[in-house]
Amino acid sequence: MKKKSFLNRYSLLFTAVAFLTLGSCQDDFTDRPSEDGISLDSYYSTNDQVVSATNGMYSRTWFQMYNKFWWALEVGSGNMYSGSPDVSGLRTFSLNGSDPELVNGWSSLWANVQQSNMIINFLSSRVGSAVSQDVLNNTIGEAYFIRATAYFDLVRLWGPVPIIENPLDYTSNPYVNTNTVADIYTLITSDYLKAIDLLAAKNRGTNYANNGHVSKGSARALLAKVYLYQKDYAKARAMAETVINSGEFKLLGGDELPGKSFADLFTYANNNNEESIFAIQWKGDGGYGSANNCNTQFGFIDGKLSTSNASYAGVFGPSQEVILSLYGEGDLRKHETVMVAGATYPTIKTTEGIGFTVPSNKNLAQDSGGAIKKYCIGVVNGNVTGPVDPFNMMDNNTYVMRYAELLLIHAEAVLAGAASTSDASALRSINAVRKRAGLADLASITFDDIFLERRKELCFEGDYWFDLGRIDKTKAIAIMSAQNRGDKFGERHFTPVYSEDHATNDFYMDYPDNEVAKNPKLLQAPVPYTFK
Repeated sequence: MKKKSFLNRYSLLFTAVAFLTLGSCQDDFTDRPSEDGISLDSYYSTNDQVVSATNGMYSRTWFQMYNKFWWALEVGSGNMYSGSPDVSGLRTFSLNGSDPELVNGWSSLWANVQQSNMIINFLSSRVGSAVSQDVLNNTIGEAYFIRATAYFDLVRLWGPVPIIENPLDYTSNPYVNTNTVADIYTLITSDYLKAIDLLAAKNRGTNYANNGHVSKGSARALLAKVYLYQKDYAKARAMAETVINSGEFKLLGGDELPGKSFADLFTYANNNNEESIFAIQWKGDGGYGSANNCNTQFGFIDGKLSTSNASYAGVFGPSQEVILSLYGEGDLRKHETVMVAGATYPTIKTTEGIGFTVPSNKNLAQDSGGAIKKYCIGVVNGNVTGPVDPFNMMDNNTYVMRYAELLLIHAEAVLAGAASTSDASALRSINAVRKRAGLADLASITFDDIFLERRKELCFEGDYWFDLGRIDKTKAIAIMSAQNRGDKFGERHFTPVYSEDHATNDFYMDYPDNEVAKNPKLLQAPVPYTFK
């Protein structure tokens, strides 16, 4: 995809995002008065009020990213298929800056940056004397975590973007240059380190209600991933091993938590389980944009798994490659990742009752011949699915990162770019993931082993696009060119066309055209950022 240079007129972004973030959060944060009303000091007078300040940063600010755009990346990677024109641009590598869902993804990430900046810069001076310093520190730590995570997505998707640490710095000059990728990674690393310092430690036990917000361990896990992307294998390994040795997180259904399985990860009842490192905490409030829309996006076009209008169901289906060849014999993950004809799900409730067998006489989602199982939990069914709003959005979490990925990051960091490794710790990490999937242990591993394991474990969770973007460009082109990117009625192949201005990584998106039009001055090359 061709990459445009871009800079953003931040004054307009500030106004839009302030409305998005401060006016669209969960219940107790929505009650916060505007800054034009009463003093914020009177609002942040108790610990509970300070704790509630980050609630919206776990839900609504992420909706426009995770409603469709995140899954469009899975279409781009070759994991999903869609013929729907609003999400299929990446299937043919024709996505450009006019795409509405691309704009939504961009806006969502900046909403999270802005919400975080408000807390980082202004919260400390607007709390009452009764507020605990530990509570205040933890809340600011959450903001650093969210800002780092948003910037990690921004830099992986768009490359150079503006670094905004305090919006007030730009009130007199709203034209802000993009900054270098290296400086953005410096900011991300710094923010995660600050989060590690400020956040409280947790031991994620069976009281899942206490596990929703992030911890020191969450920040360390994401930072391990950031180090891996920079090929700083020593730091990635050390950070991953700190998380592993802490015992905070565990594989649901692994040796430490028997009695559950991979299937339980994606159910409402297991929101914030011991494996969850960071997850979007959806909470339906009766309005569009507040909860998990996957039940509709991934369901069948006949509407049996969704109570919404059937014409909206099944926007995304699995790719032919995922249906036919990704999972080998005996891999337990296939049944819980993709639905194929004849597969049975006895606990899923449909519009016709409890229990569901995937039909063989239907074209299913997007004429793919199958459907996506992850996050698709059936129609409302009490504690099994949780509450549902009028748009059939549900409260089951969406993972941003879970412990299985951290184990695979550890294995890759130990490999450290070598041809193969038989290191016991690396094998222990990858084999724990494989054992839960019902697969035999590996005695040695290569990068390709880890790369494939990541795809199978994290399929339909948004990571494969980025994994393709961080491998050798020629190899990525070969992989994507060989994919059957069509539906079950026709084999279609598309070869990515890369521009010459990003020789090592052209998985960057075009910047939104409307943002480019606002500020032609910002079509300049990125500049180094002066850190404070």
